[in-house]
Amino acid sequence: MKQCNWEVEDTAPPILGQAQKANDPNGLKTLSQPVRVSYLTEQTSHHPPVSAFFVSCPQKGISARGFDQLSAKFTGTSIRVTPGAHNLGIFITVHSRDNEEYQLTHPAAHLGGLLRGNLSVTVADTCFVTCQKSGLKVILQYVEEGWLGKAQNRVLGVIYKCDPETDQRTRIKDVPEKDVLARVEGCWHDKVYYTLSGSKESFLLVDLNPLFPFWSGVTQAILNKQYNQATKLKQELEERQRGKASSRKVQNEEWKPRFFTGSVTPVGKPDLTEEGIMALKGLQDGNYHLDESLTLGA
Repeated sequence: MKQCNWEVEDTAPPILGQAQKANDPNGLKTLSQPVRVSYLTEQTSHHPPVSAFFVSCPQKGISARGFDQLSAKFTGTSIRVTPGAHNLGIFITVHSRDNEEYQLTHPAAHLGGLLRGNLSVTVADTCFVTCQKSGLKVILQYVEEGWLGKAQNRVLGVIYKCDPETDQRTRIKDVPEKDVLARVEGCWHDKVYYTLSGSKESFLLVDLNPLFPFWSGVTQAILNKQYNQATKLKQELEERQRGKASSRKVQNEEWKPRFFTGSVTPVGKPDLTEEGIMALKGLQDGNYHLDESLTLGA
């Protein structure tokens, strides 16, 4: 189980332009004010390894949840990483807009350079953002890199109106211009912009640069080549978990997650238990204390 808070300043660019945001009746005025984002996660299944997570930001009227599970396959020259069977994406609820729920699916990624010792991550896939209530759908295409030249990490997208339950379009070029509300373009390592339909003016949607310094410690550990120690600790942990599972089976005990209502759900959306709700509320209040769990791990 992990829990944490992020204290950030609301410097995100307004989606409709600064003047329009100030007059937006659905907008929550937090511009240039500290905003607290709380995160709670728990491993809900060990075989297969699955973790549930919940993110909450009451000041902005937004929450998100989902299951974290990855599947990796060696393709001969690289490793292809895809969402696992229980990972159906991130489900974001905008409470200030009549609880609109947006499902964001994950693209596949490739870890290459294994044979040359020069590791790199590339994404060349299509993913989607859909909302049944608003009738909005986004097709995001991560552009495949060429063999020559520097990686561009480009992403293109189109936002349009449709019936998400029946819409089968998976390519940007298949969306007729009359349905397009906006287009998206940029670099998923840098900045992403959007352009409203009928306009040539681009607006900043998100600046991803501040995210990457947080991974410097992980990157350094990989560069130090401490693989044997990491593998040893992982194997020891897995063996302890297998021992606990065997002991519970002998005693006919069923393990249940502490903060989430089930190990997995068929719709990919975990629900919080009463203890999970209280833990998340405590985070929002700046209280990190939790009583020690009587059951350690799945």
